[in-house]
Amino acid sequence: MRIEKRYMKCALKEAVKAAEEDEVPVGAVVVLGDSIIASAHNEVETSNDASAHAELIAMRRASEVLGTRYLNECVLYVTMEPCCMCAGACLHYRIGAVAFGAYDDKCGAFGSTCDLGNGRYGIEIPVIGGIMRDECASILGEFFRHKRQCQSSAKPL
Repeated sequence: MRIEKRYMKCALKEAVKAAEEDEVPVGAVVVLGDSIIASAHNEVETSNDASAHAELIAMRRASEVLGTRYLNECVLYVTMEPCCMCAGACLHYRIGAVAFGAYDDKCGAFGSTCDLGNGRYGIEIPVIGGIMRDECASILGEFFRHKRQCQSSAKPL
């Protein structure tokens, strides 16, 4: 698996879009060969859909582009370690590999809290974490700091 920072930089641009829409700033791109075939960012709040995570949207779009649910030749780049829902989707889409930025100690399912890609469920997914970790963690930290400041400065009625 060849991992390139330029694709994580594209996922970070998607994360910025999410933050601008007041979404948790997670972005994802799906790469086939040397081309990005799908990109997305979190849309949970704007769509009122708890499953509208960047990874799921990007893999769904990639599946549409390729005309198949099998993404075994593709690499998913995502700015934060996928949760159990997204890691499970990676298994079902048969994603070829996952590269993520920031680790998620609370919900990360590719090593932090569990490892769904280790072959235990019949499919092994090569995973590399920590790609541009500081940049990916920074945008998340900044978003949540801003959220906490806004909540603490809001005056009760």
